[in-house]
Amino acid sequence: MSREISREALLTELVNEVRGGQRATDLVDEAVCQLMGINRTDGRCLDILEQKGRMSAGQLAAEARLTSGAITAVIDRLERAGYATRLADPGDRRRVLIEPTPKAFQLAEELMGPIGEAGAPKALEYTDEQLELLVDFLRFGRELQENHAEWLRRRLAERAATAP
Repeated sequence: MSREISREALLTELVNEVRGGQRATDLVDEAVCQLMGINRTDGRCLDILEQKGRMSAGQLAAEARLTSGAITAVIDRLERAGYATRLADPGDRRRVLIEPTPKAFQLAEELMGPIGEAGAPKALEYTDEQLELLVDFLRFGRELQENHAEWLRRRLAERAATAP
């Protein structure tokens, strides 16, 4: 980038690109969920399962920030759609584990594989140092968003507590 662009302008451009990227991600997530025939919450939970692998319903609820009742309904819907399955925990027969099905992975590859293929050549252009910077920035942004979401949830709870 040219040194003629001021730091303030670069920071503004950075914020604008982050916001635009969030909107673009939202559009992709919406379309993927529609194509899969699931809602956005179910899609978020399925994404967690695909990324992190088999986990208990309680762990999935915590990751997705859902109540135990809500996660049960999500798992029921994902199971009916053929995207997740329940299995007994071999270490604790009272606990149920949830895992994505091959169908879920196949459809995720079909719908999301093309974006990975399109992005891979650009990612390969970056040096290891640049990739480390990008990972650091994206991790910071994710943590910032998670912390802000928690702050917003507290505000919602406060509002509900004071509502007539």
